Amino acid sequence: MTAIALRATGIGYPGRAAVLRDVHLDVAEGESVAVLGGNGAGKTALLRALVGLLPTPGGRVELSGRRVASPSDAVAAGAALVLQDPDDQLLGATLLDDVLFGPRNLGLPDAEARRRAEAALSAVHIAHLADRAIEALSFGERKRACIAGMLAMQPRVLLLDEPTAGLDPAGELALCATLRALSERQGATLVIATHAVDLVPLFAGRAILLGDGRILADGPPREVFARGELLERARLRRPWVAELWTRMAPPPAPGRAADLPLTLEEALACMTPVSC
Repeated sequence: MTAIALRATGIGYPGRAAVLRDVHLDVAEGESVAVLGGNGAGKTALLRALVGLLPTPGGRVELSGRRVASPSDAVAAGAALVLQDPDDQLLGATLLDDVLFGPRNLGLPDAEARRRAEAALSAVHIAHLADRAIEALSFGERKRACIAGMLAMQPRVLLLDEPTAGLDPAGELALCATLRALSERQGATLVIATHAVDLVPLFAGRAILLGDGRILADGPPREVFARGELLERARLRRPWVAELWTRMAPPPAPGRAADLPLTLEEALACMTPVSC
């Protein structure tokens, strides 16, 4: 079943030229999709259009089969957006208060709302901070607080704008594992806007590359990262492992993107042991 269907002749901010043109996007239920692009490529605009925060002239947005024209439509369709700046989203006095806000607004009994909030805090590894004041949290902790707040609402479609920005390396890896589990075990549909290309293989089964005001490539991450000329147009690079591999070995032949390792484990598996 299709979780996301977007058609638009252009997407942009009011009073400005469109940042994306002729957008045609379908995402299946349970897919985990990375939206890649340099600064200003339209990643944030795309996510905002999906939840009705930006218009989609000449087209429409549907989430889980429901027409979306406003943020309230997106919430009714079971979608949630984690903004790039956590201070635009946090409302509670304490961390637990903030994460409880969403479930309580859904009309859940207090016991169920608390159960969901505590589970969400544990999923992003900040349960020990539950009683801490929001202003006492670090930037990375506030980022995870926003993610926990959305997880507590158990959305069918979760959109995240640069979720790893401000996290330390351990936090990045933990978040990637959480996102992967949401998709693989719970069947959530994820769309993650990022330029953290090294992390993409850890959570995404599909990559969409934005550049020149349009979708330049759409497919498995390995195939997208094999398109060096498109990455240059998008002002991005390959993951470091893939970049090093292409400098040490011939680039993949056309149709042989499967030869390109994206992680250290894949690169080691491709190497032939040498006996001394």
